[in-house]
Amino acid sequence: MKDLAPASDLAEGLLNNVDRPPVKARNNGRVLYEGNALPHFNEVDECAGLDALVTNRIWKALGYDPETTLHDVRYGEAYAVNGHEEFVWVFEISGAVPPAHLTGGYAGSVSERQPAMYFRLGGGSLKGISKPGEIVWSRVFVDGGRLKVDIGRARAIELPAAETERRWQITTPQWPAMHAVLYGVTRDQLMARHKSNHIQVAYAPDAAAANLALATKAAMFREMGLEVAICGTDHGL
Repeated sequence: MKDLAPASDLAEGLLNNVDRPPVKARNNGRVLYEGNALPHFNEVDECAGLDALVTNRIWKALGYDPETTLHDVRYGEAYAVNGHEEFVWVFEISGAVPPAHLTGGYAGSVSERQPAMYFRLGGGSLKGISKPGEIVWSRVFVDGGRLKVDIGRARAIELPAAETERRWQITTPQWPAMHAVLYGVTRDQLMARHKSNHIQVAYAPDAAAANLALATKAAMFREMGLEVAICGTDHGL
């Protein structure tokens, strides 16, 4: 599909945002999904689609902002954060990111033409830097004929503008990015269980709220029959 039509990341990012311009049905003009974020997934990753739908349901039930972001686990390196060294991941995706997840919201978002090496016909990204905050991350994948999920806690952080730009320039500068520090999961541990290149992230109001969301999501996945691995710790309290 990516060679038959322009990239749809800009439209997808807007649809995945509660606050957005109305989208109307062509046949009757009815506004679709008014006041709701529309979960979706990239690259035919149905596991990520399941993850996004479960996250949306739980976050709404808990009264949290329900927007989700599906990122690629792109790369990371150590950086001094508040006086001590942390391994800071760069999570990046081609652009289907809700403005609610970006610093400044719409004001902090831009759209840039997609690189031709990924999207021959162009299309627009929805680019920005993910806002600092407490997050829950997860990855649903198929292993040994079973659906499994890794889930854990992390925080998105702010890096200096020059460091952000350096990281953008060695990856894909047209795409939105998140600087993430995982709680209790090292680089090697994450990559040793690298069953999916995608990672789902969603914000919670604070650390305690994020821990509640993690527990709720893990319990729901377990009741659905998935094998659940809670990874790392619940730092942030």
